[in-house]
Amino acid sequence: MKIGSLLTALALPFTQNTALSRPNGTEMNAAAPNFYQFKMKGIDGKEIDFSQFKGKKIIVLNTASKCGYTPQYADWEKFHQANKDIVILGFPANEFGGQEPGTNSEIATFCQKNYGVSFQMMEKVVVKGAEKCNLYAWLTDKSKNGWNEKEPSWNFCKYVINEKGELVNFFASGVKPTSPEFIAALNK
Repeated sequence: MKIGSLLTALALPFTQNTALSRPNGTEMNAAAPNFYQFKMKGIDGKEIDFSQFKGKKIIVLNTASKCGYTPQYADWEKFHQANKDIVILGFPANEFGGQEPGTNSEIATFCQKNYGVSFQMMEKVVVKGAEKCNLYAWLTDKSKNGWNEKEPSWNFCKYVINEKGELVNFFASGVKPTSPEFIAALNK
């Protein structure tokens, strides 16, 4: 294999699948489970019933406090302040390089002190592999969500849920709320 071909082959996993959208014709059956079926604990330990978000767009982020993408907390807080009608749920997770070792209390303090995070942070969960929480099992299993099998590839991956509780997009870590592909997806 030539050096150029080898470099291209090595770069493909990092450039492909930065954004995925639900294919046309894969709408969920109205009776199928959707996002609103879930109840999970916020970072303060209080249960949050996701059915309260019916009729709103929702962004699900897996987050970490010691990652190169951690400054995205500021980007997402700015987005939250400008778009109060869109729900942002941050799920701290420690699967990627052990970059979220803290407790829920430590994470909440870090987010508030360093980034002024006011969007909803959830309790720390597992987002990848056999032990992933029920929500991430739904987000990453096409037999449950209708089309997607993409697990988070690193911290700050995003899943977009539409107003009907259907998963409609996946975005990789490097996509910010100001990224053209993200803005286009929200405007559909």
